Amino acid sequence: MEGTSTEQRPVYKFEQYDSVSGTKDFNYHKFGKTAKVTNKEAIKSIMKEWKILRKHLPESIFVRVYEERVDLMRAVIIGAQGTPYHNGLFFFDISFPNDYPNTPPSVHYHSYGLRLNPNLYWNGYVCLSLLNTWNYCEETEKWNPAESTILQVLVSI
Repeated sequence: MEGTSTEQRPVYKFEQYDSVSGTKDFNYHKFGKTAKVTNKEAIKSIMKEWKILRKHLPESIFVRVYEERVDLMRAVIIGAQGTPYHNGLFFFDISFPNDYPNTPPSVHYHSYGLRLNPNLYWNGYVCLSLLNTWNYCEETEKWNPAESTILQVLVSI
């Protein structure tokens, strides 16, 4: 039959947690092109986050970290079954501040101009109590430097 092929396409398996050198695929949108984290304690805290992510990511979340830019991270979340987001791919760029974990990371949602969720704005703004970007919440829901993790942020999104 014309237009069909018995040849199978190669299947690519993406690592759920991936550490890469270089940041060519990273959208510098508002995070800048130079590293913002120089504080040794912040770097140590970020490395601790990497270990948590490496071991505990849910199967619907994929993370890429950048060896030369520990202050940057990219996450892809696959929409959960039984929701309007099922099988959708949602991309987030994450930037850690120089005083991390005292200040939560900044998260930018790649909305492509659409607002699909009340907490994910068309301009990339992520409204989440854990990021301290939503002010109408209990103190216990806000970022806690001693306990909060980027894994909690990703699962909350």
